[in-house]
Amino acid sequence: MANISILILTKNEQQDLPACLQSVAWSDDIHVYDSMSTDNTVAIAQKFGATVTQRPFDNWAAHQNWGLNNILFKHPWVFYIDADERMTPELVQTVQAAAASAKEQVAFRLQRRDFFLGTWLKHVQTSPFYMRLFRPEKMRYERLVNPISIADGPVSEVTGYLDHFPFSKGMRHWIERHNNYSSLEAQQIVANRSKAATFSLVKAFTATDFHERRFHQKELFYRLPFRPLIKFLLLYVVKRGFLDGKAGLTYAMLQSIYEYFIVLKVRDLN
Repeated sequence: MANISILILTKNEQQDLPACLQSVAWSDDIHVYDSMSTDNTVAIAQKFGATVTQRPFDNWAAHQNWGLNNILFKHPWVFYIDADERMTPELVQTVQAAAASAKEQVAFRLQRRDFFLGTWLKHVQTSPFYMRLFRPEKMRYERLVNPISIADGPVSEVTGYLDHFPFSKGMRHWIERHNNYSSLEAQQIVANRSKAATFSLVKAFTATDFHERRFHQKELFYRLPFRPLIKFLLLYVVKRGFLDGKAGLTYAMLQSIYEYFIVLKVRDLN
């Protein structure tokens, strides 16, 4: 078994946590990092044998950075996963092999599959790649929500899928969660503008580091007029979300509405 610890972030995840825990049961060091759940999340984690650390949630970057700096992991490598995600058997194998054979790498990126209405959203996702296997002392996060992963060293990729079920708790939960996300996104945009955050149009298209490129692409996107419409066209037409059928159309519309929430809340804050 590779020397990999597991980090699971939770907040009232009694429904999804059991299956997530089963998908990482191969590790002998599982940590559930909980944001003061009021349901049976902690009891489920403890019964499974996971180590539970609780901390009130403030924002995504601060919360994740605190976890990496303060949780005592048994192994040098950490795999981060959310409760509504599942490691596929192939991903387990490639992650273990990557950690065992890594030399100069400090992190590995993988591909996530989002599912909605029984359909893999193969085309309509903004980006399916995420940095989830890393040395904790070499990783940090930035942004209040949808944080950017910043690795202090070389990053490689592993094959195999991380399966994600963002609608597992129903549409109401997804909408409530993204209503909260949109508030944090609006705060992030206003904060960036107040600090005159550096933005490079060139880096938005040419930066070799994926996450640096994504940062500048976000900043470019936030400067565009008619963002909700542009986001719908980007996901549904440019990225060919129509190939994902009804699920692709619904998801693109939901993302457009989410973007409009952000626009309205930025106006409010200004």
